[in-house]
Parts: sequence; C-alpha cells; structure tokens
Amino acid sequence: MQTQRKTHNKYCHKPHFSNRILRFGKFGIKVTSFNRISETQLKSLEWSITRKLKELSNNSKKSFKLWNLINLNLNLTKLSQESRMGKGKGAIYSKAVFLKPGVILFEFDKVSYQQLLEAFNFIKKKIPAKTILITKWN
Repeated sequence: MQTQRKTHNKYCHKPHFSNRILRFGKFGIKVTSFNRISETQLKSLEWSITRKLKELSNNSKKSFKLWNLINLNLNLTKLSQESRMGKGKGAIYSKAVFLKPGVILFEFDKVSYQQLLEAFNFIKKKIPAKTILITKWN
C-alpha cells in the first residue's frame, strides 16, 4: 500500500508522457479550461460514466472499455482553524489534481458515437471544468 506524503517543492514540472492525444481508445473527454478536481469528484465522475454507459448498452456485461488517465498528484493538507503560525504543515485530508487545457480525462472504446454523445451530455454538467468530446479517425 502506498503511503501518502506531504510535498514541498517536489512537484514534477514536465510530464513524462503527452496526455493531449488519444492513446488507448477511439473517443475521449478533453478539458478546455484550467481547474482542480478532487478525489471524490473524480470517483463520482467515473462511477456515473460507467453507470450511464451500462444503461445505454441495455445492461449487458461491461462491453465498453474506459480508461482513467488522471493521476492525483496533489495531497491537500489542513491545519485546525485555531492553530497559530508554525507547528508544521497539517494533516492530509484529500487528494486532487490540477488540470490544464488540453489534458484528456477519460478514453473510451467499444462504444458507439451516439451512445457516447448521450453519455457525454449527461456527464458534462457534473465535470467542474469545460470539456469537449474528441475522436480518433483512423
């Protein structure tokens, strides 16, 4: 099990891979604005996507493929309200990721464009950032 660590001046400035092009699936959800997504928001997004796609594919077995390409790299810490200056950084209460325009959140495969378009219109309201649906044309 990976332990959570508090970070201070240890953030990676350059990503090791490009997450602006589709690599796994035929369709994807791309962010077009700056925003921060927390761990609970990301889990609820993934859950609602799978639920909606299962509903659209007539409750069959999970015939579609879904890739979550977001790595939560921020540990959010918090001190109590009454604490004075000093005394350390505080306890970790959640994880998050800072999104930049052009980053792909999810990739999909083995699903039709119409089903994905309907699911995207349902999910678009739940994502706190502005997003678009992208496709890979072979």
